[in-house]
Amino acid sequence: MSRSPFDSFNLGDHVGDDPAAVAANRDRLASAIGLRPDHVVWMNQVHGDHVEVVGSPRFDPVDATDALVTGEPGLALAVVTADCVPVLLADARAGVVGAAHAGRVGAAKGVVLRTVEAMVAAGAHIADISALLGPAVSGPNYEVPGEMAADVEASLPGSRTTTVRGTPGLDLRAGIARQLIDAGITAVDIDPRCTVADPALFSHRRDAPTGRLASLVWIQ
Repeated sequence: MSRSPFDSFNLGDHVGDDPAAVAANRDRLASAIGLRPDHVVWMNQVHGDHVEVVGSPRFDPVDATDALVTGEPGLALAVVTADCVPVLLADARAGVVGAAHAGRVGAAKGVVLRTVEAMVAAGAHIADISALLGPAVSGPNYEVPGEMAADVEASLPGSRTTTVRGTPGLDLRAGIARQLIDAGITAVDIDPRCTVADPALFSHRRDAPTGRLASLVWIQ
């Protein structure tokens, strides 16, 4: 188990936590969902828009990518976050799933749409894809400079907002949801939890350095 400030169940291996503790936490997670550790695929996320299609178990994380797609049953795709948006996508009919790490930079670059495109190339159909946007920093707590908010809004319409302090802010989940709906994906659910406001969740903006939570999707 990870120790402070990464306690208790940090799943990020890039934040300064003891590597042995992170590996043990990841093994515990795999066991809890009934999979072998090599059947949970992790990423070395870089805030980009690269998507990797994976088709077999692996112990090493996929390097330099921010999204994964698979059509392989029993292969879970993992995203680690501590304010960024974890985006989980699935076409249950086609048996294709995707997972994207959508922070401010990656979301503006279009990582979510790149993931959808890779899913379609793997056999998914837009009308059958459903999406879940996981816990992330909410608009009221995501203050940014006005110029940055305008830049992101230009690439991701619907994301600019105002914080509880009346300052420029970003609601990335609102922008991503609008982007998905505009792409034809109407089954979009948003986890209402804010990582900054919820002390049970890791938040880089609130507590850096801190751990990372994980969001997973897989085909049974």
